[in-house]
Amino acid sequence: MANPVSVEIISTKILLIRGKRVMLDKDLARLYEVSTKRLNEQVKRNKKRFPEDFMLQLTKEEADSLRSHFATLNSMKGTSSKRGKHVKYLPYVFTEQGVAMLSSVLNSERAIQVNIAIMRAFVKLRQILATHKDLAYKLNELERRIEKHDAEIKDIFTAIRQLMSPPEEPEKRIGFHT
Repeated sequence: MANPVSVEIISTKILLIRGKRVMLDKDLARLYEVSTKRLNEQVKRNKKRFPEDFMLQLTKEEADSLRSHFATLNSMKGTSSKRGKHVKYLPYVFTEQGVAMLSSVLNSERAIQVNIAIMRAFVKLRQILATHKDLAYKLNELERRIEKHDAEIKDIFTAIRQLMSPPEEPEKRIGFHT
């Protein structure tokens, strides 16, 4: 492979849209070193290989939202892109299974190598998410324990304050006591 693609770079291209982790057609085309038009042509020629759970076409609102999100990121980086402000076609996004299917329609050595790297990125992302889930569970458990200890510590401070306060003097009674 002429210039290898790192899992870290690919990980930044994975987006969450409609509750699914996906990659944009233009990002995939860049990674495969083909034009977005060529990538989409190959997909259309092999439409049966790309059911709805493998590939989605974004709505205008989703595309606009992505465009404004990336424009904000680009302006924060100090770069701006004049391309893509008025897109003629709504972009497609591919799920992990759709990306795997792309290697069968884009029959090149580059496609095979990029697909391997993309599959590794999806696996790494799943591992990271699983680690975060475990960490969140442990944090909740710790928080529950601390809350229990907080109540016990308050009781200890209350008892110490009571011990520190001077004893109440008994009332002196005048007269005969039995």
